[in-house]
Amino acid sequence: MSPNLQLAVYSLIVGFIMTFVVITGFAYTTLLERKLLARLQHRVGPNRAGYIPLPSRDGKERKLLGGFMQPAADAVKLFFKEDMTPTMVDKWVYFLAPIITVIPAIFILAVIPWAGKVPFITPGDYFAIAPGINVGVLFILAITSISVYGVVLAGWSSNSKYAVLGGIRASAQMISYELAMGLTVLVPIMLANSMDLGEIVAAQKGMWYIFLQPVAALVFWIAALAELQRAPFDLLEAEQELSAGFTVEYSSMRFGMFFLAEYMKMIIFCVLFAVFFLGGYRGPFVDQVPALGFVYTALKVFLGLCVMIWIRASLPRFRYDQLMSFGWKVLLPLSVFNFIIVSVMIVLVQEGVFAGIF
Repeated sequence: MSPNLQLAVYSLIVGFIMTFVVITGFAYTTLLERKLLARLQHRVGPNRAGYIPLPSRDGKERKLLGGFMQPAADAVKLFFKEDMTPTMVDKWVYFLAPIITVIPAIFILAVIPWAGKVPFITPGDYFAIAPGINVGVLFILAITSISVYGVVLAGWSSNSKYAVLGGIRASAQMISYELAMGLTVLVPIMLANSMDLGEIVAAQKGMWYIFLQPVAALVFWIAALAELQRAPFDLLEAEQELSAGFTVEYSSMRFGMFFLAEYMKMIIFCVLFAVFFLGGYRGPFVDQVPALGFVYTALKVFLGLCVMIWIRASLPRFRYDQLMSFGWKVLLPLSVFNFIIVSVMIVLVQEGVFAGIF
């Protein structure tokens, strides 16, 4: 078998496994959000579906894994809901929009480094579906921009004023905050002198970039929340204004595909934040035991998801004019200024200006 064919077979197998893991993770991210929101807001979350009854000394029934099967129950309920298609929609675009929204979330998985070089498994320097792509960051920025089309087309094809307004609002929000995110991503690229995500992780062996560039990390996190349309930027879910936003005419599994894309992107943006600013798969003893990289990546993703849910439980949403003003008048100038400062400092260090000080 030729090396190119071996790499293709490896990418297909690993891609299938990682896609299955992330889609399963999407299901249980919904359960994590409902349980954690319930705990933060002092109420009862899902606690019935799938629990294991255990006897106790006082005669009361104890529940083990309460709510563990809630994602499966929700999936079955969503699948059997009536799939209604309004008569005046543009049917081809209406059916295509959910697919355009989901596919970019899956494609991003290709270049993410999940662990270091695992012996006898990884053909490259790190474990990824397609390792060694030297334009990985550019690939991610290009793919994430495609999801805007799914949102716009879903609103336009629904032939509803509420859906059109929701699509326009969502696209304006996503494009506005993508500018700040793109400029912020340039900071770890310059610090690592590479667009390969594996090399960006390797460059953080001594110190994570969140300590070198906390401003860039904060801007990236805020822009990611706006890109995901999560609280406090969830203006699409402002029912008093837009009913249900651009998904108002969708039901059953077509609505479920938008739901799937949102939670898959939550996982992926948490992975990207870990790669750019938290050292990716790096952690104690990861050089001796490369498989620990999977554990560290999972822990950092779990921490990021908990912070997202915590923010949703704590902060009220912006008004739309406040949201756009914050993106254009605060985040964008801040990211430009930070980018210029980092660029100048890197050049000064390379020219040896600080050699006498350090």
